[in-house]
Amino acid sequence: MADRKVELEALRDELIDRLERYRGHKEHREGPLDKDMEEQAVEVQNDDVIDSLENEAEAELRQVMHALARIEAGEGDVCEVCEEPITPARLEALPFTTLCRACAESR
Repeated sequence: MADRKVELEALRDELIDRLERYRGHKEHREGPLDKDMEEQAVEVQNDDVIDSLENEAEAELRQVMHALARIEAGEGDVCEVCEEPITPARLEALPFTTLCRACAESR
């Protein structure tokens, strides 16, 4: 369990850093859009990609934080739906999971 907590804390820190980079990219735009329509399209497309990556990182960070809270509460290796143990293989593959495989598949 301690190894998983360390892994989740490292993942949390990595996600926070990644989110800061995404937000920094969006906040430090250098001037208005390019006058060239093709360049504008590329710039807008890049912004859409960054927004999508940011949303994915935020969702994953929420899952990591939730898993860490469950570990702190002593519930980190128990499914939050059926309260059965989550297999070590599943926890190794998805360290931030809070559901056993059966409950995850039924959702």
